[in-house]
Parts: sequence; C-alpha cells; structure tokens
Amino acid sequence: MKRTLKRMRWVPTASWALLAALQLAALPTRAETPALFLKIRDHRFSPAELQIPAGEKFLLTIDNQDASAEEFESHALHREKIIPANAQTSIYIGPLKPGRYEFFGEFNEATARGAVIVR
Repeated sequence: MKRTLKRMRWVPTASWALLAALQLAALPTRAETPALFLKIRDHRFSPAELQIPAGEKFLLTIDNQDASAEEFESHALHREKIIPANAQTSIYIGPLKPGRYEFFGEFNEATARGAVIVR
C-alpha cells in the first residue's frame, strides 16, 4: 500500500512539473523585446533621438549618470519615471504608430530633452 501511495503522489507532481515547464517555454523572453539605451549626463539625454520601427514594443533602459535625480517624462508616450542619481531604470514602451514622441527631464527641462522617432 505504501508503494502505491508514493507513486500516486509522484505522478501528479510530475504532471504539474511538466505543465509548468511547457507554460514557461511558451512565455516570450526578454531577448525577443528590442532594447534601447538612454543615458543622462550633465542633465542631457544621450542620444537625444532614438529611432525604432513602428508596431514594436521595446524596453528602454535609462542610465542616470548625474549626481542628482531626474524624472523621465513624456506626455506623448504616457510615461513618467524618477531615476535616482547614479542609477538605472527600465520601462516598456509601445507598440507605437509612426511619428515623433518627445520626452524631457522634468527637473532640468531646459537641457534634458529628446524624442523617440517611430518609422
């Protein structure tokens, strides 16, 4: 009787493990999402313009190399994110239609400006 119970416990566990593995295999990976990098230095975005193809979702990583925090903000992209001093953050953006989507650094609006160009 003990052997039968042990086998019965193992079979559902193995089934669940197989099901979980199949579900994980079906999930999209980060490698499939195009990545873009934006740097903040001296209260300026570099590069000032990012170009991407229309209809794609992408991961934007922002690296703040300044000694003060900055806020990445874009009304056109519907994004707002504070990046602490000497820190990085990532945000997903898109998919987008062709056009120009401007962004700026709210704490240094005069110098921290840029755009995403979608073609």
